[in-house]
Amino acid sequence: MKRNLWLLAIAQGLFLTNNVVFIAINGLVGFSLAPAAWMATLPVMGYVVGGALSTGLVARSQRRWGRRISFQIGLLVAVLSSLLCAFALMAGQFWMLVAATVIAGYYSANGQLYRFAAAELAPPSFREKAVSLVLAGGLIGAVIGPNLANHTRELLGTPFLAAYVALAVVALIAMAVMAAIRFPEEVPLTKAQQAAGRPMRVIMRQPVFIVAVLGAALGYGVMNLLMAATPLAMDVCGLPFSDAALVLEWHVIGMFAPGFVTGHLIKRFGVLQIMGVGVLLNVVCIAIALSGQDLHQFLFALFFLGVGWNFLFTGSTTLAMEAYRPEEKDKAQAAINFFVFATMAVTSFASGALVTTQGWTLLNLGSILPVALIGLALVWLAVLRRRERRLSAC
Repeated sequence: MKRNLWLLAIAQGLFLTNNVVFIAINGLVGFSLAPAAWMATLPVMGYVVGGALSTGLVARSQRRWGRRISFQIGLLVAVLSSLLCAFALMAGQFWMLVAATVIAGYYSANGQLYRFAAAELAPPSFREKAVSLVLAGGLIGAVIGPNLANHTRELLGTPFLAAYVALAVVALIAMAVMAAIRFPEEVPLTKAQQAAGRPMRVIMRQPVFIVAVLGAALGYGVMNLLMAATPLAMDVCGLPFSDAALVLEWHVIGMFAPGFVTGHLIKRFGVLQIMGVGVLLNVVCIAIALSGQDLHQFLFALFFLGVGWNFLFTGSTTLAMEAYRPEEKDKAQAAINFFVFATMAVTSFASGALVTTQGWTLLNLGSILPVALIGLALVWLAVLRRRERRLSAC
């Protein structure tokens, strides 16, 4: 079990390397190729739109071929789409770059399921820790991603061309790692078993599902809104790309370093309490970002944003597992990921449009509303659960 979890954590880290590099460079590459400045983050948006459009396809491939084969297909798509991004950059074709990032979204939709696969590699008593351990593998992406983007920037002459090529190599390495993981044998569900699962409308009406989706989607959305805009905002402020790479590195460290303890914290204090701390950390991030636009303010704001995301996303994943039965997992996980990707698509576009037209301050002020909605949802579920406990005690 531990061997498989560590290998899956490495695969998660290589997946995050792809994500971090895409976030770090796609906005800047898009800015250099786009017909208008407000379109700069369309390649970032394309990545998450592709993920949203792929959730159904990935769910079907997981159901038909199992975890390993489906994950390997996603990695093959990562290789090909990275090379297509490189070709689009060489040709100076903005819309080809956007199309390539949409295709790359299929890999992202696969990678978002690594955390659910982690829970299946461990016994029920260890699943919170398994999820947080695999998410902690994102530290690999925190270290490799920004440095890969920074050190390969001018390697092939055209800025960031070598970074796209390097991502294809990273995906090939991830394929070798994935091949070594032994996933549990999955017995295909019969039609009767599939029919026994509840309709999605029933699953989605559960308060626990609603709060899990809000925590995952809005938490990811706020994080993506601010992270995608950071390289552009720092460029506008006259800060060099090396500073942006440093900020992104510490942001991703904040996202995944807590993974070594988040599972323990959830076990000890409860999932809603840890998600509540994630909300407070998002508020701290916004307060720091509004205080100024120097390097240290970008650095601390994005670090706290990363830790807050970790608490919200790990908590939401743990919470979501209470909302579906084994025969419902594929469609329930696909629905959760669809909401995450749809929110990220909106925020990816909004980040570029807002930061280039309205500025960094307004972007952060706009983040307050979704953070407040998550907080209200957590309070609502806590009140419902307390009421249920009182009724059951009577």
